[in-house]
Amino acid sequence: MAEIQKQTWPKIGIRPTIDGRRKGVRESLEAQTMGMARRTADFLSANLRYPDGSAVQCTIADSCIGGVAESALTAEKFRREGVGVSITVTTCWCYGSETMDMDPHLPKAVWGFNGTERPGAVYLAAVLAGHNQKGLPAFSIYGRDVQDADDTTIPADVQEKLLRFARAGLAVALMRGRSYLSLGGVSMGIAGSIVDQGFFESYLGMRVETVDMSEITRRIDEGIFDPEEYRRALAWTKANWTEGREYNPPEKQRTRAQKDKDWESVVKMTMIGRDLLAGNPRLAELDWGEEALGHNAILGGFQGQRQWTDHSPNGDFMEAMLNSSFDWNGIRAPFVFATENDSLNGVAMLFGNLLSHTAQIFADVRTHWSPAAVKRVTGYELSGLAEAGVIHLINSGSAPLDATGQMELGGIPAMKPFWEISQTDVQKCLQATTWYPAITEYFRGGGYSSTFLTRGGMPVTMSRINLVKGLGPVLQLAEGWTVDLPAEAHSLLNERTNPTWPTHWFVPRLTGQGAFKDSYSVMANWGANHGALSYGHIGADLVSLAALLRIPVCMHNLDEAALFRPSAWSAFGTADPTGADYRACAAFGPLYG
Repeated sequence: MAEIQKQTWPKIGIRPTIDGRRKGVRESLEAQTMGMARRTADFLSANLRYPDGSAVQCTIADSCIGGVAESALTAEKFRREGVGVSITVTTCWCYGSETMDMDPHLPKAVWGFNGTERPGAVYLAAVLAGHNQKGLPAFSIYGRDVQDADDTTIPADVQEKLLRFARAGLAVALMRGRSYLSLGGVSMGIAGSIVDQGFFESYLGMRVETVDMSEITRRIDEGIFDPEEYRRALAWTKANWTEGREYNPPEKQRTRAQKDKDWESVVKMTMIGRDLLAGNPRLAELDWGEEALGHNAILGGFQGQRQWTDHSPNGDFMEAMLNSSFDWNGIRAPFVFATENDSLNGVAMLFGNLLSHTAQIFADVRTHWSPAAVKRVTGYELSGLAEAGVIHLINSGSAPLDATGQMELGGIPAMKPFWEISQTDVQKCLQATTWYPAITEYFRGGGYSSTFLTRGGMPVTMSRINLVKGLGPVLQLAEGWTVDLPAEAHSLLNERTNPTWPTHWFVPRLTGQGAFKDSYSVMANWGANHGALSYGHIGADLVSLAALLRIPVCMHNLDEAALFRPSAWSAFGTADPTGADYRACAAFGPLYG
């Protein structure tokens, strides 16, 4: 059994700062300030997890930080212990430029205790001014209500900001130093598959690894995979997959022998794709030491069309299974793997995965169905969440099986982190999925495409990164829900396109203004042919993450109160948060230069 390469997860560093004046002032504050640091660390560890499901680890400075010497000692400890996120906490006045975190790449936040006994708010304002003046933006955390000096609780509004910042900061730290694995090149002229290495390096701190798709052929032909796992994987596949009927006309159908061979090929492709991403120590035991290492990839993409799919089975099974939270080895963390090598949609999927720890959906933003069009074609009137129109999200079988919506939380369809998934959940997802022989006018080399209908009622966030010449990367997002349509209406609409692919009926939350005036406007303003769906309304977390990376958000449907960005952003204009975001990101530039 292969596993994701073991990682040394980045820690959150807690920096308790203090008034450095000895002989009375500092001594009176030591216990209170260090207690604040410990409570912060305990709270974060209790509420956040790494991608493997383990609790997030925090490390606290060895002493309170009263000046530059203790700042330096703390910085050295943080480097030694692998700190990737920095949170400064204080109850009192401290010397701002002497106690601040000066690491240019660490995501930073400062929590100033709102109390009247000591001027924590004064320090907060002073040190943030220092951060902004020095070009080291930091998030400001300050409770709305005054607390007594001996109050050891963390107010709800402070908790929310601590978690939002920490989730975004950890995502930044988890990406740094990892790879995007580009299997192949440009797929059918899709801009997102023109992989921009400069974007990955400057904005995400990642490198791009490029491997020709012929490497998959080589590994199949030379048997560079675990043969024992392959036998088990093929048996599991045959036992659990339902093969659907033929949609190809007789003259374009593959023979039964070809179809059986396709099953063997796509299972091998899945194992090989995983091994390329993360490595597999079993290959070293089989005397394939170089191949055993993998590419340290946290994200990958497969070109497929058309140089591969005109000749070989398509990548739908490989993509769907890698993106799912389970396979023949059991329940596990999902990989993040983009169809058609669309690296920019892959990045949106990666953002969603790191923030939610759930499997991600890759889909075409295929069709907007207005109420009038649905009525004309099906005779049905849309109602409920769908009454203003729906967007048909559908792509060639690459969506994770988690996306069936067969898992539940509180009786409501859901997608779960892998550590919450049960074997019953897995079986429900498998039973809800049918694998149809690939449509050979699209995929001449055969293969299989998954088909399922995502259950309605799931809160989801659709997002996408786009690159614009002269501007750089921008993020767009739309919070909304999956919805159910009457069975006959779904069938009539779905049969008008490719019925062998998974369908997700999506309704964005509308604001009545701009790009969210109506559902048609959402689709009309979407920046590319693909979108990534993540379970849950994670738009606010995405906004904070984008700010850390200096990527402006061009389109969202969040309340202004939900926007949480570094304090410097307000200096670029408070009346127009979107414009300020653009100006701030341009002024500070990409995180890694």
